[in-house]
This record gives sequence, structure tokens and C-alpha cells, in this order.
Amino acid sequence: MKRLWAPWRIEYILGDKDDACIFCAAAGKDPEEALVLYSGPLTIVLLNKYPYNNGHVMVAPARHAARLEDLTPEESSDMFRLLQHSTTALAGAMKPDGFNVGANLGRAAGAGIEDHLHFHVVPRWSGDSNFMPVLSDVKVMPEHLRSTFSRLAPFFSSI
Repeated sequence: MKRLWAPWRIEYILGDKDDACIFCAAAGKDPEEALVLYSGPLTIVLLNKYPYNNGHVMVAPARHAARLEDLTPEESSDMFRLLQHSTTALAGAMKPDGFNVGANLGRAAGAGIEDHLHFHVVPRWSGDSNFMPVLSDVKVMPEHLRSTFSRLAPFFSSI
């Protein structure tokens, strides 16, 4: 088994397991502690605590809703606005070469949290799939989540 240093995972391993929805629960917590970059009346944006790449954010409706068809037109519009803003913020803060943007709708599609709809925005850099994940099934995360939060937070403070 291969191991890499990922200090933020110890919080998950040792912490109390909560059945609460992470998106709904984040709204009532300290934004920096919960890694919430933006919390508005219709939409929330937060860093993924277990990211695919540094800067991996999730955009979700503020209201607990599981399916696209559950959203109001206003929620759909605001979520898309925040998806656009997230790619702009990540481009300015982290200079990626591209993005993966998507949602896993339902358990069969890979949704880890299927009861609260959310979109992933994952910054990508040319060559970020190097020999580590290809040959060793290991992903190196070069920046701590708190540093990534500090880097991105200013881009969300004025919206």
C-alpha cells in the first residue's frame, strides 16, 4: 500500500461521523473551518475536503435538493452563475490549463452524496496525470487545503 502525506484526512478519520448533509451543515459553520468560499441565499461553493486536484470546488444549491428537476429556475440560474464564477476564480488564482466540470447524478453514476445535488469544478494542468497516478495509483497533492482556501477566498468575497 502506498501512502502520501495528507494531513487534512486525519480530521475525517478521527472525527465524529455525522449523518448530516455536508452542504446543509456547512452553512451554519465558520466559513474557513468548513472551507465555504461562498454562501448565498440560493447557492453554496466550498472546497472538496478530499479533492481530485488542488482547487477542487463543489457548487450546490443552498436548499437540500437531490435532482436537477427539483431546482427552481432561479436556483438553476444561480448555480450556473457560480459555476462560471468558480472557473474564473480558479483561473485567476491557480492558472490551470483547463477544467473538469460535472455532476454525478445517483449512486450508479458515482455520487458519493446523492441526496444533495452538487457540481464539481476540478482545475487541471497539462501533465497532472504523471507517472504517480498512472503507474502507482497514487495522487500527489502539492498544497494544503487551508492554503488553497486562503488563495481562493478573495475571489469569492465580492459576489
